[in-house]
Amino acid sequence: MLETANATAMQGFNKSERCPRDTRMTQLVFPALYTVVFFTGLLLNTVALWVFVHIPSNSTFIVYLKNTLVADLVMTLMLPFKILSDSHLGPWQLRGFVCTFSSVIFYETMYVGIIMLGLIAFDRFLKIIRPFGKCFAKKPAFAKLVSILVWLLMFFISLPNMLLNSKEATPSSVKKCASLKSPLGLVWHQMVSHACQFIFWTVFVLMLLFYVVITKKVYNSYRKFTGKEDRHRRLEMKVFIVIAVFFVCFAPFHFIRIPYTYSQTTKTDCWLANQLFVAKETALFLAATNICMDPLIYILLCKKFTERAPCMRGRRMAVSSQEQPSSHTDNIILA
Repeated sequence: MLETANATAMQGFNKSERCPRDTRMTQLVFPALYTVVFFTGLLLNTVALWVFVHIPSNSTFIVYLKNTLVADLVMTLMLPFKILSDSHLGPWQLRGFVCTFSSVIFYETMYVGIIMLGLIAFDRFLKIIRPFGKCFAKKPAFAKLVSILVWLLMFFISLPNMLLNSKEATPSSVKKCASLKSPLGLVWHQMVSHACQFIFWTVFVLMLLFYVVITKKVYNSYRKFTGKEDRHRRLEMKVFIVIAVFFVCFAPFHFIRIPYTYSQTTKTDCWLANQLFVAKETALFLAATNICMDPLIYILLCKKFTERAPCMRGRRMAVSSQEQPSSHTDNIILA
């Protein structure tokens, strides 16, 4: 198995030599776009951090949101290394650091964020099917325990990807991260890739099931309150913000990753291989924009966040003076 993985990596490495990539997109366009995302995400998540520091973790929803914020902050801090490395503005040693550490941490926190979005959807699901029922899954202690387990799981999955790099880093070897890994490291990397795909698709299917139930409940609630259609239309958008962020940011990357991985391990037309590479990089950029999209969830679904956020206080007071919670659905969506 080790020999097979090593041969597969070398096949991909040799193929990249025979089929050179057009790096104008990855060296010029994407670093510029990532720079915008970095500064925007840093600003939004720094403000969100200040707000959440002043909010006690007395509900499962707040616990999941705080863990999402931590994952987003760490992802944000990994972006400068990718920007400098991809644009070739840093020394070649920086590329080795990206391959060994920062990209591993980037992906680790990305999947923590994916799981947290799934847990947020699960929390909304529980609120709507058992609004007044008591169960352990609705207690903050449960959310804290699950969050710790999620972080530990992703840490122990990712750690070998940092350690199993036995090959010497050189200006040529760092061009392809797989060339730095030991045979065992290649096998582990392949296993982690499959595990991450399993995580995404599991969360994706569960979120769809949760939102089928939520949609039905919200629709039934709307039919009972026909006098305030505009307000309910806004609430409908709030209900689906979690799955919208999840789908827009993460679905394209996991959809394109399957044919891209296949093109790396089999004989593929050079033009098609390059197109799949650009598509994969585009989808990865969309995944990175999650650090800017998650604050929308805080603003639209978390009343405590809007009450604490300085820039939201005026808007919250204006809205509250015009509208009062009119149905049980309001309490489900805004927590």
